Amino acid sequence: MLQPPSFLGFSPRPMGLALGPSAGEHLIDVRMIRKFRVAWKYYVLQSFLASLTVFLVLLFLTIQDAVIVAAIGATAFIVFAMPANVTAHARNIIGGHLIGFTAGCLCALIPQPSMWLSITAYSLAVGLSTLVMVIVDMEHPPAAATALGLAIMGFSLTAAIAVITSAVVLGLAHHFLKGFLRDLV
Repeated sequence: MLQPPSFLGFSPRPMGLALGPSAGEHLIDVRMIRKFRVAWKYYVLQSFLASLTVFLVLLFLTIQDAVIVAAIGATAFIVFAMPANVTAHARNIIGGHLIGFTAGCLCALIPQPSMWLSITAYSLAVGLSTLVMVIVDMEHPPAAATALGLAIMGFSLTAAIAVITSAVVLGLAHHFLKGFLRDLV
């Protein structure tokens, strides 16, 4: 029977045997289970708060703003699962999304007569937003998705309102709830 080469990090057990964890391996780390058992109320409460906050934000968005929704979901994850992370601070959330919005709108102005120029404009939006966020110390990774979404769909007043409102709501949620939130990751 063929075996995968050991230098690729595979275990040297023969192929064709039962799949699943071998002795000493676990699909779920025991430490994760213990951590969850101790702090399960935080996991449930913070996940509920993330859902509630995104629900409230989505009440004000339209289907045309769908490209921004993914960035907002990622921001909610950071705010409620990693509240001690610097990217969860209100300054980073609001500033990062404003930078992403601006970079995306600017790159949407690049003429896109071909697929190659479109891809270039979209990529440039992500790169430009990353550069500016790092320079001004307002890193917030989901804001790069905001830049990409705006580069694809272009400026609209409803998108501006959606980005600003979402960022402010999530930034305020972090600011006022940070004393009650704990890192879950």
